[in-house]
Amino acid sequence: MPKSSTRITQSKRSRSRRSASPRATRSAPSPSRARTTTRSAVTEPKAPFAIEAHRLIGHSVVQRATPNCGGSITPRYLVFHYTAGRSAADACDWLCNPAANASAHLVVGRDGSITQLAPFNIKTWHAGVSQWEGLIGLNSHSIGIELDNAGPLREAGAHLQAWFGGRYTKNEALFAQHRLDTGPKWWHTYTDVQVQRALDLALLLVREYHLLDVIGHEDIAPDRKRDPGPAFPLDAIRSRVLGRRDDTRERARVIAEALNMRTGPGTEYELAGPPLAKHTTVWVLEKSARWTKVDVSDETDLEGWVANRFLEPVTD
Repeated sequence: MPKSSTRITQSKRSRSRRSASPRATRSAPSPSRARTTTRSAVTEPKAPFAIEAHRLIGHSVVQRATPNCGGSITPRYLVFHYTAGRSAADACDWLCNPAANASAHLVVGRDGSITQLAPFNIKTWHAGVSQWEGLIGLNSHSIGIELDNAGPLREAGAHLQAWFGGRYTKNEALFAQHRLDTGPKWWHTYTDVQVQRALDLALLLVREYHLLDVIGHEDIAPDRKRDPGPAFPLDAIRSRVLGRRDDTRERARVIAEALNMRTGPGTEYELAGPPLAKHTTVWVLEKSARWTKVDVSDETDLEGWVANRFLEPVTD
């Protein structure tokens, strides 16, 4: 199955007064509320999934067996891919076809639905010719997740077109240069719920299997693969899951008169606190295509999601 990729800029920060572990989103200001810290890289309010006998349990998760697998593994890495196909259903059909000679452990749909094709301790054929950190053949050392995404797109009149003929608007795409390429192109973007599911899965799998890193197909096969690509926030997810920070701090300023902050990346989520006043400075935690998770730079210590169009970068 063809692959390619996309990336959203990684959000970075480092603040001495903070713990290295991000906190759960707060629903209202409460300076007196005690902070919760653990030994894990990230503290989440509630795990949306669980693993039983190497199988994923949770809402919108279904099991389907692929014949394209075999042999037990002790996974050391998590590898993200994009399907470069029409839909998650088509991807599952192909990965369950013996003629494909390909498979993965999970397929994540654009609506957030998840199909598991093999237990996490069984080898699937998602990596192909690959190497990473001295290991050759990552199929034997990793869990593979396929994300429903059309991959690279080309201009076709007023629309964009995928290799299989699917048509998309430019609002569904990102014009960006892959770090392994010499020029920019259009890439199909991921949905906010897909990115959130990817993060939730990475948090769980890294913790459950003590994985060493979260990487892309482009990392382990850079001479031939470009997935999950520049439209997928792989660096941000890796940093969030593994708890990595550096000395670069990204800040932004509110440009709306009053900006609602929500508990998730969308207007369907509840408010995370009172509106932010114009000129409020916030720390950027992570980004999606249309929303940014921020940490308010005041004594309230609130976190939440705001619409990108109401922020401007702070460069001073």
